[in-house]
Amino acid sequence: MKPSRRRPVVGYLCGGYDVSERRACKVARLARSTRRYGSQKDPQTALRFRIREIAQARVRYGYRKIRVLLNREGWKVGKKRVYRLYREEGLTLRQRPRRRRQVAAHKRERRKPRAPHEVWSLDCVADQLVDGRRETQPVLVGRTAP
Repeated sequence: MKPSRRRPVVGYLCGGYDVSERRACKVARLARSTRRYGSQKDPQTALRFRIREIAQARVRYGYRKIRVLLNREGWKVGKKRVYRLYREEGLTLRQRPRRRRQVAAHKRERRKPRAPHEVWSLDCVADQLVDGRRETQPVLVGRTAP
């Protein structure tokens, strides 16, 4: 579990059970310095807001196309940053459901042969010559009526 998810647990233990911070951090397996740490990173709220706006306006756009639009607007951002913010905002390009293939209509039932040589089929017979070359010839085979 990430430290960002453990911090509220420590706060709950300290407040709800009247336990010291040291004890709560030990139970939650979180370093006390990690609990007190405040991120220095810029949250990039303006960029996040713009990504969300574009994603809502153009539903079929993923993070790559959104990045192209942002670069055209003057934001100089890389694909990794846009992808990270896109995922953190909970945006994902919805996958289209796969279309099921149409089942081929059943072919007409073959009619049974009523007379000899009414049905023919093609068969290939392979043969090897004396000098080692192979020769393939089609052979017509006639089926007789049962």
